Order: sequence, then C-alpha cells, then structure tokens
Amino acid sequence: MARLPTLALAGVTLVLGACGGTRGPASSPESGRPSILLVTLDTTRADAIGPDAREVSTPAFNALAERGRRFRQAYATAPETLPSHSSMMTGLYPAGHAVHENGRRLSGDPPVLAERLRQAGYRTAAFVSSFVLARRFGLARGFDVYDDEQPKGFAERAAGPTTDAALAHLARDEARPLFLWVHYFDPHHPYAPPEPFRGRYARKPYLGEVAAMDDQLGRLVQAFERRVAGAAAVVVAGDHGEGLGDHGESQHGNLLYQSTMLVPLLLVGPGVAPSVSDEPVSTRRVFDTVLDWAGLESAHSLRGAEVEVVLGEAMKPFLSYGWRPQVMAVEGRHKVILAGRPEVYDLGSDPAETRDLAAGAKLSEAMRAALRDYPLPSRGPVAAATLGEEERRKLASLGYVSAGAPPPVRKDAPRPADMSHLFDLMEKASGLFVAEEYAAAIPLFRKILAGDPWNLDAELRLATAHSALGHEGEAAAAFARAGKIAPDSPDVRTYLALHHARGKQWERAVPLLERIVAETPDRLPALEALAALRERQGRIAEGIVLRQKVYTLRDPSPAELLRVGQLAMGLGRTALALESYEKARAAQGPAFAHDLELGALYLAERRFEEARAALDRVPPSHPAHPMALFKRAQVSVLLGEPDRARRIQLARERADATTRPLIERERLFREPVTP
Repeated sequence: MARLPTLALAGVTLVLGACGGTRGPASSPESGRPSILLVTLDTTRADAIGPDAREVSTPAFNALAERGRRFRQAYATAPETLPSHSSMMTGLYPAGHAVHENGRRLSGDPPVLAERLRQAGYRTAAFVSSFVLARRFGLARGFDVYDDEQPKGFAERAAGPTTDAALAHLARDEARPLFLWVHYFDPHHPYAPPEPFRGRYARKPYLGEVAAMDDQLGRLVQAFERRVAGAAAVVVAGDHGEGLGDHGESQHGNLLYQSTMLVPLLLVGPGVAPSVSDEPVSTRRVFDTVLDWAGLESAHSLRGAEVEVVLGEAMKPFLSYGWRPQVMAVEGRHKVILAGRPEVYDLGSDPAETRDLAAGAKLSEAMRAALRDYPLPSRGPVAAATLGEEERRKLASLGYVSAGAPPPVRKDAPRPADMSHLFDLMEKASGLFVAEEYAAAIPLFRKILAGDPWNLDAELRLATAHSALGHEGEAAAAFARAGKIAPDSPDVRTYLALHHARGKQWERAVPLLERIVAETPDRLPALEALAALRERQGRIAEGIVLRQKVYTLRDPSPAELLRVGQLAMGLGRTALALESYEKARAAQGPAFAHDLELGALYLAERRFEEARAALDRVPPSHPAHPMALFKRAQVSVLLGEPDRARRIQLARERADATTRPLIERERLFREPVTP
C-alpha cells in the first residue's frame, strides 16, 4: 500500500506501557476442516448483548459464550457497516482496503475471505440483510451464493427472513465443508422490533431489536451445527455499535468512543476452550481466524494470544465535511483518540470515557508509532459517484448519506467531537435532500452553515435544492459561496452544470460537462446530464454512447433501457435496439408494452420466428394494434403459414389511416412468397 498523508501526534510523551509479544500459533483443528459460520451483528453495542448486558435477555449469544471464547475488548475498525465488514473480509484496516465510508466499493486488489476459502475447496454462501452490503459494493467476490435480496420497496431485510433463506441453503446435502456468512441488520435506527419483543422492550426498542436478533441467532446456530457434516465452528462479531446519546451521538459513524467502537465478539469451535479475554483485539482478525480453522494460515488468529495495538478510524466527517480526521489506538487498558489533539482515557477506571488524561500523559512508542503512521484516505474521486439516484435513496433510508465532494483541507478544521450538536441536523437534512424534499431541507442546511460556514457538502446541497425548486437567485448565490470554499473543486463545477442543465440556459452546461467528463470519465452525474443534453442538441449517436458508458457504472432502469431502444431504433442500430428492448422485457415481465417494436426489429433482421412471437404478444388494446396485425401478416407470409390469407384479411379489416396505404402497397400480399 502506498504511503499516504499521515496523522501528526505531538505533545504526548508519557509511557503508558510497552507492547506485548506474540505467543505461538494456534493449533490445527482437532478433526479435519470444520464448516464455519460467521454471523455479523450490525449496530450492536458490546453492552447490549451477552452475559454482561443489562436490561436485555440474549440467551442464544449467552449459550455460545459458555461454550467458547468471548472477547470483552473487541473493537471495530470503523463505526460504519461497509468499512467494518471490508476489514473482516480482508484482514486489513480501512487504510489498507481503502473503504472508509458506506456507499464506496471494495476494489478487486485485496484477496477476500470467500475467495481464499473457495480456492481451498469450501462451499461459500452469504446472506446479508441490508443494501449497504449489496453485491455492487464489492464483498460478493468468492461467494457461490450471495443473497442480498430485500423486500420490494425496502433497503433492509429482517433477521427472520434472512435466517429462513440461510436455513433453506443449509438443507442442501453436500459433503464439502461450508463457509456461511449471515449478516443481521436489525438493531438499526429506526428501532421497530417485532412482537413479542416490541411489547417487552417498549421503553427501549433498541434492546428489543437486539433481543429479536438474538432469537434468530439461536435458530441459525442450532440448524448450522445440526446440518453440516463433520466439525463446526462459529464466529459472532459486531460490526460497530450505536451512540444512543453517548458523547452527543445518537447513532454512529462520526465518533470513536466505546459506544460505537466496542463490539461483541466470540468464537466457538475446534481449538477454542471456554474462556473470557480482556485483551484488546480487532475484528479485522476474524479474517485470520477463519483461515486458521480452514487450515490455511494461523498467524494473527484469535485462537492464539497475540497482543497488539488495536487501531480504528472514523473518516466520514473528514471526507464529507472537511473536519479533522480521527484515528484511535487501544493498548492494554488505555485508549487514545487523535483528532487534531489527542484524548487519552483509562478504560479500566473510566469505561465511559469521561476523564481525558491527555494533559500530562505519555504513550508507549508502539502506540505513538501506530498513530503517527496510520495513513489518511485520499481526497481524489470516490466510488460514491457511481451510485444512481435510487441507490442513494436506499442508503438515505438507512441513515447513510455520504458526500460526493471531497472537501478542501482546512487549517482550522473543527474536531468532530466538538460538532456533535450538528450530527442529527445533518443526518436529517441529508435524508430529506436525497428524498427530494428540498423545501424541507433548505432551512436545515442554513442552520448547518450557520454553525459550520465552510461545510462544502451543506453549501452544495443547499445550492442544488434551490436549483431544483427554481430559485434561480438563491441557487446562484449558494453556488458562488461553494466556489469560494473550493475554487478548484470538480464537484462544484458538476453541480453548477447540473443547475444550468435543468434551466432555460441549458447550453451553458455543455462546455462545463464536457470538461468534467474529460477530466473524470467515470463521474456519473455529469455523464447522465451530458447524455441528455446531447439528445436535446440532436446529437443522438453521441448521446447513446454516453448512456452506454453510464450503464457500465450502474445498472439501467427499465425506462432507461426503453429509451436506448427507442433512440437506437431511430438510428437504424437494430442490434442495440433489440438488446435494449429485450433487457427491458426481462426486467418488466408482463408490464412490458413494446412487443410491437420488438416484432418490427426482428422482422427487419429477418428473424421471423422471434418476430412472430413478439407480435403475438401485442394485445388488441394496444393503440397501434393495426400495425401489429400488418406486421404479423407480413411474418405469416414470409413463414408460409397455412392461415396467412386470413391474417392478411384481418389486417385489411382492422386497418387504420397509417396501415391502410401500407397494406395496399405491400407486394407480399399480392403474390406468393417463399420464405
């Protein structure tokens, strides 16, 4: 990994303790390679599940804890779902795999767990419960089955249906060992547990969500251990916690305190004796532990006793708002959060992190080096630019809205912990913006900018909201302010171009969009806008090329496929038109209403059998049914069908002003033709 800009750690020199060594590697599984179940619990605080939890009953997790090794000091690598899972699947911190926020994409460079296991002969299957982990974000590599389905119209699936899908897969009878990953999303805002947990935890619905998830965990583990052949191993790990108001954070993603970074983690399986560990560990070592059970590698496995400085990051405020980057380090009982200045906590005596000991504290050299050398993320173009509007809405419905504009570096950038009073306001404003409720979002963006005037994300969204509502003056003023915040930002140019594109002076957008696409060919909003403007200019062929580029970056909707089919048909590009219409038909099913176009295209290609099938699907209620009858009669003659005379007569009887002269001129209808 190339060295990127790193954090500076100054003014902290007192040694808290030296780093420990590493004990020998874990032993091999006792009897062959076990099947392995990995269960990840989304948004689950360490104090909300297990034997130490208060005010909630989690018998399934507790039963596993009695049989295996439970880690009281397990830390997520980041307080967001995709970065944390990317670490568990690669064994890397976010600085290594480069996924720092939700809505990004894991590159194909680092090998992922399922790839390694499949190469070693394992069957691999995953059942995930949220759009945040959909296959488009890069975690599906190596899985024979990757079930990321959510109920229609929703961006998440409850634990019950996810468990049902996983159990159906377990019913398959195969001798090869299985790696099964099941992800539960339930304890996620808004909290709405099913009965009977809704009633039991009416005052604390978050805990009700955890209890309901634990109930499904019990179903899953029991079925897994009963149905797989040979030995079985189980890992249960949280991906991050939930603020619930601690340190001013209601949910998660912005801060690095224990409420969102300390997570449940336990192992049950070969070579693991019942025990409780208080040594800090990172959930990224789930990767190494699974490889260890599979007999591939034992270094860094949690079945061993490696001592490490555990790291974590929260880069969303840095990448989205231009605030200070944040990195944490935990060693023994001590924790440092570095965000401009360090905070130091003794977790043994102060687990709630209320007493900052930084004013006179010293750190071990290992902790200092880990913090100093942790790379910051690049501020170049980010993968979120390839998400379409529907994908952005899905993320927003889950409370995850990341900026697409890398902000400028501010010398006086605020610390995220000092901006907690804006967190809820920013989440609400961003959610309204993505839902296109612009009038409601505008006053919220104004409040955000009153508290953080250099927030590029808020200024750009305010400008765009005014633009969408036709507030020309307010939009121009907001775009001007955004330009002062980031004079060289391609994102400011992109949003300004989109503003011009939707107005009367749309021609002003063309040179801006041309420059943006030349500089960053994968910038999806610019490509989409330039494609539409090329069509308005009558440059249809160029518009089609741009649309095809767009659809290599995201999946087209049926309506977009139909549009390409229509444009290609007009240009005489029959092959592309057929491909587009057929894809739309596959997506729409019975709702597809363009069989007449398909029939005409197949006829032009002299693919008469396919033309007949398409034209036979055109219903009598179709406004152009007379044309379908005319084309069908042509096909009938060309195929030499026995009833071709009747079809010609029917076309004549049902003819309209368009088809009547065509029928009269059609030579096929006047003399026999051999197909």
